[in-house]
Amino acid sequence: MATKRNYVGGEWVEATAGETYDTANPADPSETVGTYQRSDRDDAAAAVEAAAAARDDWANTPGPERGAVLRRTAQHLEENQEELTELLTREEGKTTAEAGGEVGRAIDIFYYYAEKARELGGSVKAASSPNTNLYAIRVPVGVAALITPWNYPIAIPAWKIAPALAAGCPIVHNPATVAPGVAVGIYEALDEAGVPDGVANIVTGPGSTVGDEIIGHEATDAVSFTGSGGVGEMIYEQAATEGKRVQTELGGKNPTVVSSSADVEEAAEIVAAGAFGVTGQACTACSRAIVHTDVHDDFLEAVVAEAEAIEVGPGDEFDMGPQVTESELESTLEYIEVATNEGATLETGGESLEGGHYGDGYFVEPTVFSGVENDYRIAQEEVFGPVLSVIEVADYEEALATANDVDFGLSASIVTNDHTEAERFVNEVESGVAKINAKTTGLELHVPFGGFKGSSSETWREQGDAGLDFYTIEKTIYDFY
Repeated sequence: MATKRNYVGGEWVEATAGETYDTANPADPSETVGTYQRSDRDDAAAAVEAAAAARDDWANTPGPERGAVLRRTAQHLEENQEELTELLTREEGKTTAEAGGEVGRAIDIFYYYAEKARELGGSVKAASSPNTNLYAIRVPVGVAALITPWNYPIAIPAWKIAPALAAGCPIVHNPATVAPGVAVGIYEALDEAGVPDGVANIVTGPGSTVGDEIIGHEATDAVSFTGSGGVGEMIYEQAATEGKRVQTELGGKNPTVVSSSADVEEAAEIVAAGAFGVTGQACTACSRAIVHTDVHDDFLEAVVAEAEAIEVGPGDEFDMGPQVTESELESTLEYIEVATNEGATLETGGESLEGGHYGDGYFVEPTVFSGVENDYRIAQEEVFGPVLSVIEVADYEEALATANDVDFGLSASIVTNDHTEAERFVNEVESGVAKINAKTTGLELHVPFGGFKGSSSETWREQGDAGLDFYTIEKTIYDFY
């Protein structure tokens, strides 16, 4: 198995200290999936300096030419889609279907921003005096530091990398150490596509050193982070204090409201898909089903049946894969114990799975609690595992108040056949994404994405045109002739 190297200044290089680390298959921890550089601050600083050296030339490269690099990158990713899908499943644990969908999403993102690079320009305004051209243009903000998580290890990097490069910003990327393989695959595709030296750089290794260095380096102009709330708050404070442009996308405690008019079977399918898809390891996963008392019992029975029908096992054969690491599994099991101690009723699941085809993998049963009060920790804190809390409410007003009574505000949905109720919900719920009769997970790539409250810095959105806005800044031109 070849050791993967960092990509810095257009070259594949080893970490200066010569140290490496291995990743393991969460379905079979005895299997080593990849070996990567354990980089340090010197490696990170070298990558930022390479990006800074490339900044002016890349900024002055015409948008269509930048777009052509992204298009060729998408083509190379497409040619290796099957290999990347297999790697993602083995390193992160997603099912083959989930991994394939994520790789496809990354490819689509590169194609999308390849075309958007053609549209980068500005706006012309009428001047107050004759013989004057008055217009605004968008220019790159500069070197961008990208910090990405393990749970969507190719899609989230793609929706940061592609708009940054389209906008003319060179990048330095530190992916999560747990599952960096498919992120490295993006840079292999960029290299094949002919990205100029220094424009795209990836440095693997601990975020506490590599990430901290690329964020704090004086040549870094912008920071984009997706990950946990605690780390995100520290990054935001550091970057903002240093006068850098910063966006953070953090956690969620996402509700689905099930109204009295809902089709119970449909609602159970929607909630289960949002709660247990990708093993619940999504910032947009549904962790609270807020259910009207008139349909509560029928819904609970239906969603328990949905959970119990899920076949758990290695992602290449089963419906739901493992948690990504032993520590993530232990955290989920701790929350299950906490919920039981708080007084919630365990309806199904709640146990780790061992032996047989589970082996020593990090597997847990899809879990449903009823009798949950919204002030329980299980209803307030992000679990990041396949655990659903069912909360009974008397009416729509209580459902809305319950949905909003958390520190997060990322994604929310309602299942209802009442149009007025649906319209009220999407306007009144405190979340960056609001859906009607759909699961909380799943995003379109051409519209803005981001959260409210503790789910985001609430500064800049990602994806769509908003993704380009973060990486550009407006300059106004007065041309007197």
